[in-house]
Amino acid sequence: MLTIIGTVPEENFPILFGKVEFINDFLFIGGKNFSIQRGTLALIASTCKVLQFLKKDLPYAYLVGDTGKGYGSKRLYEFFVKDIKKRSFDILTFHYLLPDADWCNKILFAIEDLPKRPFLIADAGFMYAAKMSGNAKIFDLFTPDPGELAFLADEEAPHPFYTRGFLLQDENRVEELIQRAYKHENASKYMLVKGKRDYIVREGKIIDIVSEPCIEFLEPIGGTGDTLTGITSALIDSGFSVEKAMILASKINRIAGMLSNPDPSTQIGEIIKFIPEAMKKESVDIF
Repeated sequence: MLTIIGTVPEENFPILFGKVEFINDFLFIGGKNFSIQRGTLALIASTCKVLQFLKKDLPYAYLVGDTGKGYGSKRLYEFFVKDIKKRSFDILTFHYLLPDADWCNKILFAIEDLPKRPFLIADAGFMYAAKMSGNAKIFDLFTPDPGELAFLADEEAPHPFYTRGFLLQDENRVEELIQRAYKHENASKYMLVKGKRDYIVREGKIIDIVSEPCIEFLEPIGGTGDTLTGITSALIDSGFSVEKAMILASKINRIAGMLSNPDPSTQIGEIIKFIPEAMKKESVDIF
Protein backbone atom coordinates (compact mmCIF):
# COMPACT_ATOMS: atom_id res chain seq x y z
CA MET A 1 0.00 0.00 0.00
CA LEU A 2 1.24 3.42 -1.00
CA THR A 3 1.16 6.32 1.44
CA ILE A 4 1.92 9.98 0.68
CA ILE A 5 3.08 12.49 3.30
CA GLY A 6 2.99 16.21 2.56
CA THR A 7 1.48 19.65 3.06
CA VAL A 8 -1.04 21.99 1.48
CA PRO A 9 -0.46 25.78 1.39
CA GLU A 10 -3.13 26.76 3.92
CA GLU A 11 -3.04 28.28 7.40
CA ASN A 12 -4.83 26.69 10.38
CA PHE A 13 -5.29 23.43 8.54
CA PRO A 14 -5.55 20.33 10.76
CA ILE A 15 -3.62 17.10 10.36
CA LEU A 16 -5.53 14.69 8.14
CA PHE A 17 -4.92 10.99 7.67
CA GLY A 18 -6.93 8.48 5.71
CA LYS A 19 -7.46 6.50 2.57
CA VAL A 20 -7.83 8.74 -0.45
CA GLU A 21 -10.97 8.82 -2.55
CA PHE A 22 -10.96 10.40 -6.00
CA ILE A 23 -14.40 11.21 -7.40
CA ASN A 24 -15.21 13.55 -10.31
CA ASP A 25 -11.68 15.00 -10.14
CA PHE A 26 -12.00 15.88 -6.44
CA LEU A 27 -9.84 14.35 -3.73
CA PHE A 28 -11.41 13.27 -0.45
CA ILE A 29 -9.01 12.73 2.46
CA GLY A 30 -9.90 12.41 6.13
CA GLY A 31 -13.38 13.81 5.61
CA LYS A 32 -12.23 16.89 3.65
CA ASN A 33 -12.45 17.45 -0.09
CA PHE A 34 -9.88 19.16 -2.31
CA SER A 35 -9.74 20.38 -5.88
CA ILE A 36 -6.58 19.45 -7.75
CA GLN A 37 -3.77 21.94 -7.21
CA ARG A 38 -0.04 21.84 -7.78
CA GLY A 39 2.14 20.38 -5.03
CA THR A 40 1.25 17.39 -2.90
CA LEU A 41 -2.37 17.41 -4.09
CA ALA A 42 -1.20 17.05 -7.71
CA LEU A 43 1.05 14.20 -6.67
CA ILE A 44 -1.84 12.43 -4.91
CA ALA A 45 -4.24 13.00 -7.83
CA SER A 46 -1.75 11.57 -10.32
CA THR A 47 -1.26 8.43 -8.22
CA CYS A 48 -5.04 8.00 -8.09
CA LYS A 49 -5.36 8.23 -11.88
CA VAL A 50 -2.72 5.53 -12.34
CA LEU A 51 -4.10 3.23 -9.65
CA GLN A 52 -7.67 3.60 -10.89
CA PHE A 53 -6.57 2.72 -14.42
CA LEU A 54 -4.74 -0.36 -13.14
CA LYS A 55 -7.67 -1.29 -10.86
CA LYS A 56 -5.51 -1.06 -7.73
CA ASP A 57 -6.29 0.30 -4.27
CA LEU A 58 -5.94 4.05 -3.92
CA PRO A 59 -3.26 5.45 -1.59
CA TYR A 60 -3.41 6.69 1.96
CA ALA A 61 -2.27 10.22 2.77
CA TYR A 62 -1.03 12.29 5.69
CA LEU A 63 -1.64 16.01 5.14
CA VAL A 64 -1.30 19.24 7.08
CA GLY A 65 -1.40 22.93 6.25
CA ASP A 66 1.89 24.81 5.97
CA THR A 67 2.47 28.12 4.19
CA GLY A 68 6.23 27.90 4.49
CA LYS A 69 6.72 28.79 8.15
CA GLY A 70 7.14 25.15 9.12
CA TYR A 71 4.67 24.94 11.99
CA GLY A 72 2.40 22.52 10.18
CA SER A 73 5.29 20.36 9.02
CA LYS A 74 6.57 19.97 12.57
CA ARG A 75 3.13 18.95 13.80
CA LEU A 76 2.86 16.39 11.02
CA TYR A 77 6.34 15.04 11.73
CA GLU A 78 5.42 14.48 15.36
CA PHE A 79 2.07 12.88 14.47
CA PHE A 80 3.61 10.63 11.81
CA VAL A 81 6.38 9.30 14.08
CA LYS A 82 3.75 8.13 16.56
CA ASP A 83 1.16 6.95 14.06
CA ILE A 84 3.45 4.95 11.77
CA LYS A 85 3.95 2.42 14.58
CA LYS A 86 0.32 1.34 14.07
CA ARG A 87 0.60 0.91 10.30
CA SER A 88 2.03 -1.40 7.69
CA PHE A 89 2.73 0.38 4.42
CA ASP A 90 4.67 -0.88 1.41
CA ILE A 91 5.75 2.50 0.02
CA LEU A 92 6.16 5.89 1.68
CA THR A 93 6.43 8.94 -0.57
CA PHE A 94 7.53 12.07 1.32
CA HIS A 95 6.86 15.35 -0.45
CA TYR A 96 6.53 19.05 0.46
CA LEU A 97 7.60 19.35 4.11
CA LEU A 98 9.83 21.86 5.83
CA PRO A 99 13.33 20.34 5.70
CA ASP A 100 14.24 19.28 9.22
CA ALA A 101 17.21 16.95 9.69
CA ASP A 102 16.32 16.07 13.28
CA TRP A 103 12.78 15.02 12.40
CA CYS A 104 14.07 13.08 9.40
CA ASN A 105 16.25 11.09 11.79
CA LYS A 106 13.30 10.44 14.11
CA ILE A 107 11.19 9.20 11.22
CA LEU A 108 13.92 6.84 10.05
CA PHE A 109 14.36 5.50 13.58
CA ALA A 110 10.61 4.83 13.73
CA ILE A 111 10.74 3.07 10.36
CA GLU A 112 13.62 0.88 11.55
CA ASP A 113 11.37 -0.46 14.31
CA LEU A 114 8.65 -1.57 11.89
CA PRO A 115 8.28 -5.30 11.20
CA LYS A 116 8.60 -4.59 7.47
CA ARG A 117 10.66 -1.77 5.98
CA PRO A 118 8.73 0.21 3.36
CA PHE A 119 10.20 1.41 0.09
CA LEU A 120 11.22 5.04 0.70
CA ILE A 121 10.68 7.79 -1.89
CA ALA A 122 11.52 11.44 -1.26
CA ASP A 123 10.94 14.58 -3.29
CA ALA A 124 10.99 18.32 -2.58
CA GLY A 125 11.50 19.39 1.04
CA PHE A 126 11.88 15.94 2.53
CA MET A 127 14.54 15.04 -0.01
CA TYR A 128 16.46 18.05 1.31
CA ALA A 129 15.98 16.78 4.86
CA ALA A 130 17.33 13.37 3.88
CA LYS A 131 20.51 14.94 2.53
CA MET A 132 20.86 17.41 5.42
CA SER A 133 20.63 14.57 7.96
CA GLY A 134 23.26 12.49 6.19
CA ASN A 135 20.74 9.74 5.36
CA ALA A 136 20.32 10.14 1.62
CA LYS A 137 21.71 6.69 0.81
CA ILE A 138 19.12 5.05 3.09
CA PHE A 139 16.37 6.11 0.67
CA ASP A 140 15.36 4.03 -2.31
CA LEU A 141 14.35 6.80 -4.73
CA PHE A 142 14.82 10.55 -5.08
CA THR A 143 13.09 12.57 -7.81
CA PRO A 144 15.01 15.88 -8.03
CA ASP A 145 14.87 18.55 -10.69
CA PRO A 146 18.25 20.02 -11.79
CA GLY A 147 18.16 22.73 -9.10
CA GLU A 148 17.46 20.19 -6.35
CA LEU A 149 20.13 17.92 -7.79
CA ALA A 150 22.64 20.77 -7.45
CA PHE A 151 22.03 20.81 -3.68
CA LEU A 152 22.46 17.04 -3.49
CA ALA A 153 25.69 17.36 -5.45
CA ASP A 154 27.10 20.10 -3.22
CA GLU A 155 28.91 18.21 -0.48
CA GLU A 156 29.61 21.46 1.40
CA ALA A 157 26.09 22.94 1.47
CA PRO A 158 24.30 22.31 4.80
CA HIS A 159 21.03 23.78 3.45
CA PRO A 160 19.63 24.48 -0.05
CA PHE A 161 20.10 28.24 0.54
CA TYR A 162 23.86 27.66 0.58
CA THR A 163 24.18 25.65 -2.63
CA ARG A 164 27.16 27.11 -4.40
CA GLY A 165 26.21 29.11 -7.47
CA PHE A 166 28.44 27.33 -9.95
CA LEU A 167 26.36 24.15 -9.42
CA LEU A 168 22.92 25.67 -9.86
CA GLN A 169 20.38 25.34 -12.67
CA ASP A 170 22.55 24.09 -15.49
CA GLU A 171 20.92 21.18 -17.28
CA ASN A 172 24.05 20.73 -19.36
CA ARG A 173 25.83 19.53 -16.22
CA VAL A 174 23.22 17.05 -14.99
CA GLU A 175 25.37 14.00 -15.63
CA GLU A 176 28.28 15.55 -13.76
CA LEU A 177 26.03 16.48 -10.83
CA ILE A 178 24.61 12.96 -10.67
CA GLN A 179 28.11 11.53 -10.32
CA ARG A 180 29.04 14.12 -7.73
CA ALA A 181 25.95 13.38 -5.61
CA TYR A 182 26.74 9.66 -5.56
CA LYS A 183 30.43 10.22 -4.92
CA HIS A 184 29.63 12.07 -1.69
CA GLU A 185 26.81 9.65 -0.70
CA ASN A 186 24.14 12.32 -1.07
CA ALA A 187 21.92 10.28 -3.38
CA SER A 188 19.44 7.45 -3.03
CA LYS A 189 19.80 4.03 -4.68
CA TYR A 190 17.65 5.18 -7.61
CA MET A 191 17.15 8.70 -8.92
CA LEU A 192 14.79 10.14 -11.50
CA VAL A 193 16.16 13.55 -12.43
CA LYS A 194 13.30 15.61 -13.90
CA GLY A 195 13.79 18.21 -16.61
CA LYS A 196 13.84 18.75 -20.35
CA ARG A 197 15.49 15.36 -20.31
CA ASP A 198 14.57 12.86 -17.61
CA TYR A 199 17.54 10.84 -16.35
CA ILE A 200 16.86 7.33 -15.04
CA VAL A 201 19.65 6.46 -12.61
CA ARG A 202 20.58 3.41 -10.55
CA GLU A 203 23.49 3.66 -8.07
CA GLY A 204 25.14 6.40 -10.09
CA LYS A 205 24.73 4.73 -13.49
CA ILE A 206 22.47 6.41 -16.04
CA ILE A 207 20.41 3.56 -17.48
CA ASP A 208 18.08 5.59 -19.70
CA ILE A 209 17.22 9.15 -20.74
CA VAL A 210 13.68 10.11 -21.73
CA SER A 211 13.33 13.31 -23.75
CA GLU A 212 10.30 12.78 -26.00
CA PRO A 213 7.75 14.07 -26.51
CA CYS A 214 9.23 17.46 -25.71
CA ILE A 215 6.45 20.01 -25.15
CA GLU A 216 7.71 23.59 -24.84
CA PHE A 217 4.64 24.91 -22.99
CA LEU A 218 4.99 22.31 -20.22
CA GLU A 219 8.07 24.05 -18.82
CA PRO A 220 6.26 26.96 -17.08
CA ILE A 221 3.33 24.84 -15.82
CA GLY A 222 3.68 24.22 -12.09
CA GLY A 223 3.08 20.68 -10.89
CA THR A 224 4.47 18.54 -13.70
CA GLY A 225 7.33 17.43 -11.48
CA ASP A 226 4.82 16.51 -8.78
CA THR A 227 2.83 14.37 -11.20
CA LEU A 228 5.98 12.59 -12.36
CA THR A 229 6.79 11.61 -8.78
CA GLY A 230 3.18 10.53 -8.25
CA ILE A 231 3.00 8.40 -11.39
CA THR A 232 6.30 6.73 -10.50
CA SER A 233 5.14 5.99 -6.95
CA ALA A 234 1.90 4.46 -8.21
CA LEU A 235 3.60 2.26 -10.80
CA ILE A 236 6.04 0.89 -8.22
CA ASP A 237 3.12 0.27 -5.88
CA SER A 238 1.37 -1.59 -8.72
CA GLY A 239 4.21 -4.06 -9.12
CA PHE A 240 6.45 -2.58 -11.80
CA SER A 241 10.18 -2.76 -11.21
CA VAL A 242 11.68 0.53 -10.09
CA GLU A 243 13.57 1.02 -13.34
CA LYS A 244 10.55 0.22 -15.51
CA ALA A 245 8.35 2.47 -13.37
CA MET A 246 10.70 5.44 -13.76
CA ILE A 247 10.96 5.04 -17.54
CA LEU A 248 7.21 4.53 -18.00
CA ALA A 249 6.35 7.43 -15.69
CA SER A 250 8.60 9.80 -17.65
CA LYS A 251 6.91 8.83 -20.90
CA ILE A 252 3.37 8.88 -19.48
CA ASN A 253 3.88 12.30 -17.89
CA ARG A 254 5.13 13.76 -21.15
CA ILE A 255 2.36 12.17 -23.25
CA ALA A 256 -0.32 13.40 -20.83
CA GLY A 257 1.12 16.88 -21.22
CA MET A 258 1.07 16.60 -25.00
CA LEU A 259 -2.52 15.32 -25.03
CA SER A 260 -3.67 18.29 -22.94
CA ASN A 261 -2.56 20.63 -25.75
CA PRO A 262 -1.11 23.02 -23.17
CA ASP A 263 -0.50 26.73 -23.26
CA PRO A 264 1.02 28.91 -20.49
CA SER A 265 -2.39 29.19 -18.79
CA THR A 266 -2.93 25.42 -18.53
CA GLN A 267 -3.43 24.15 -14.98
CA ILE A 268 -1.97 20.88 -13.72
CA GLY A 269 -5.41 19.34 -13.20
CA GLU A 270 -6.03 19.54 -16.95
CA ILE A 271 -2.91 17.45 -17.58
CA ILE A 272 -3.71 14.90 -14.89
CA LYS A 273 -7.01 14.10 -16.65
CA PHE A 274 -5.03 12.71 -19.59
CA ILE A 275 -2.91 10.24 -17.56
CA PRO A 276 -5.18 7.23 -18.32
CA GLU A 277 -5.11 7.96 -22.07
CA ALA A 278 -1.34 8.36 -21.90
CA MET A 279 -1.09 4.98 -20.19
CA LYS A 280 -3.14 3.42 -22.97
CA LYS A 281 -0.80 4.90 -25.57
CA GLU A 282 2.15 3.39 -23.71
CA SER A 283 0.29 0.05 -23.52
CA VAL A 284 0.58 -0.15 -19.73
CA ASP A 285 -1.14 -3.42 -18.84
CA ILE A 286 -3.17 -4.29 -15.78
CA PHE A 287 -1.36 -6.87 -13.67
